[in-house]
Order: sequence, then C-alpha cells, then structure tokens
Amino acid sequence: MKILERRDTDAICHLQLNAPDRLNALSDEMLAALQEQLDALHSDSSIRVVVLSGAGKAFCAGHDLKQMTAGRQAEDGGKAYFKDLFDRCARVMTGVQNLPQPVIAQVHGIATAAGCQLVASCDMAVAAEGTRFGVNGVNIGLFCSTPMVALSRNIPRKQAFEMLVTGQFVDAHHAEALGLINKVVAENQLSEETDALARLVASKLGAAVKIGKHAFYDQAEMSLQDAYAYTGDVMVENMMNRDTEEGIAAFLEKRPPDWTQ
Repeated sequence: MKILERRDTDAICHLQLNAPDRLNALSDEMLAALQEQLDALHSDSSIRVVVLSGAGKAFCAGHDLKQMTAGRQAEDGGKAYFKDLFDRCARVMTGVQNLPQPVIAQVHGIATAAGCQLVASCDMAVAAEGTRFGVNGVNIGLFCSTPMVALSRNIPRKQAFEMLVTGQFVDAHHAEALGLINKVVAENQLSEETDALARLVASKLGAAVKIGKHAFYDQAEMSLQDAYAYTGDVMVENMMNRDTEEGIAAFLEKRPPDWTQ
C-alpha cells in the first residue's frame, strides 16, 4: 500500500494521503512522497488540475508527533532533525503554490496544524460539512509558526492570530467565511463537488491558467504600481499565444474554441 496514492482521470490528477491509521500525518515518508509527486507534476503538461485529499476519517492531522519525539534522541536534542523537517515541509508547501496547475484541497474530518497549513497552501479548497480546522500546536506548547505563514496569507490577521494563540478549532462554515476554503458541501457530495470544480478549471486553456497562477502569487507581493506594470506584461505574453487568439475568435464567432493545448 502506497502512502500517497495517485489516480489520473483525463487531465485531473487525484493525490490521496493514504495513512489513515495516523490521520494522514505529514511524516518523513509522507513529505517525501508528496515532494516526489510535486516534482513530477511540475513538468507534466497532460495534467491541468490537481486534487489533494485524505483517506480515512481525516484530511491531515499535521506533523507526525511520534517521529518528532524520536528525533529528540539525537545528541543535539533533535535540533538538526527539526530544522531539516521544517525545511522539507516548507518545500512541499511552496511546491504546491509553485505548481503550474491549480491545486484543490478536498477536505473532511480535521485539518490541523501542518494539515491546516496544507489546506491554506492549496489554491482552492472544498470542505465537507462537519470539517474542523485548527492550528492548535499551542495546546501542547508548540506555536504553529510555520503553518502561520500560509494561514496569515489566507485569512485576516486578527482571526489568524486568534486561531494560533487559542488553539481552538473553527468549523467549515466559519472557515469559509474567513476565506480559508471556497465552499462547504454535504459530506456525501464532497468528491462530486470537488471533481466538478476540477473539471471546470481543467476545461480552460491550460497555458492561460499556468500564466495566471504564476502571476497571481507574484503580483500579490508587489506594490500597486509594480503589480499593474508586471501584469500588463503578463497580459501581453498571454495575448501572443495562438490559442488565446483562437479563443477570442471563437467567442466572437459564437463557436467552441479549437485549442491545441
């Protein structure tokens, strides 16, 4: 049994965290498997959308605390291991954002600590009714400083800080209101609703979505003036694409576009 299952359907890649007995914790093995798939997907032009889900009763419960405890047995008290662990985790989280394909988190059960960070790192998220989200490391004396990076870039600062400093869960509807997820659906419709969103995104011109995703994150870090200058250049690049020309012509002629990509 693989710790991370991959299933490709048409232009959609489904990745499923598959360690349900450990609530799909981001163990060393899980992080390695995720990094391997992210590296492969980065150059896979046949895939237009990635859906990330979890097997069993939870999406992801964060880091593997048993492995972290074992890491403390090193002579340095685990300092080198922990530094390497959080560096590897950061590569996975930024790797999700750096993929050319949009990534949709399909969330159920719980998404806690680094599991919540993983949801926040995805481009979109759909959650089942009853799902709970938390960055509750503070409850065991470990402030969720790395999950804070993704969380504070998804939701307002005061709400993010409240979650981080209280360790309390928020339910799916509150998470939707905060902007952590896109929508809440009935649990028995979670896969269907997520796939519908994935198919809709996959139906768009892949080259345009790739350009747009990259620009979306880049411009967010710029001043208003720099962002307009940068995205103007991006629009020019997009307009030079043959399939964009075809898409505009098809719209004007009221017919489906004949895209090559």
